[in-house]
Amino acid sequence: MNETPTTVNCPSCGKEVEWSAASKWRPFCNERCKLIDLGEWASESHRIPGEELPTTDENEDSFRDR
Repeated sequence: MNETPTTVNCPSCGKEVEWSAASKWRPFCNERCKLIDLGEWASESHRIPGEELPTTDENEDSFRDR
């Protein structure tokens, strides 16, 4: 029984990537695409939709107390 491997599209470039342990950078096709995506998250180009949190000094103090 020869099953077709599961594939996904690279989130950065769209290239087809096999979803297996052999694919070191999955779901990305390579390290470059992985780093491009990481940079977009770090620069806040990518964001998860949600309610904006208030940014007050009171909130910052409550995080320091933890």
